Amino acid sequence: MALPLHIRPMAVAGWLLGILLLAATGAAALAGFARHVYDPVIDEWARARQVDPLLVRALIWRESRFHRARLGSRGEAGLMQVTEQAARDWADALGHAPPSRADLLQPELNIRVGTWYLGRALRHWRAKSNPLPYALAEYNAGRAAAQRWAAGDRGDPNAFWHAIGYPGTRRYVQAVLTRYRRLGR
Repeated sequence: MALPLHIRPMAVAGWLLGILLLAATGAAALAGFARHVYDPVIDEWARARQVDPLLVRALIWRESRFHRARLGSRGEAGLMQVTEQAARDWADALGHAPPSRADLLQPELNIRVGTWYLGRALRHWRAKSNPLPYALAEYNAGRAAAQRWAAGDRGDPNAFWHAIGYPGTRRYVQAVLTRYRRLGR
């Protein structure tokens, strides 16, 4: 049965618009789970630093949504939002010249430095029953802040969670852990 001509163009346009919106929404929702051009580099450096590549992907998603040229308001740069201080720590530890902020926009170097920093944090907190919240809090707010929050936790990650003094860091840790679980931890 054919629709009257005065209804058909609007119905078709509405139908097409609905399909386009649904497709765009679905693509956006799946974007965090799709394979990325950076996956081989993530896998390489995550393995080298003994960090789960899925954790690195979750962190990159939260930090930059996989936008390699992302710049943060406090000097963070690139996919993993590496700070110049973290890059200097990496360079000092490995005997390299410190990279510039512009260098940190190169995906391979950014992932290399970021996974080193995350791996260092995970090793520092490995004695905890669940080192992930501690390491992620350190990655976001720095070691001194994470140590301050952990000072009275008696090894209880829940006490640590409630001691995190920066609401943004608490949201950050939760967001990375949630994405990590969704990626198939």
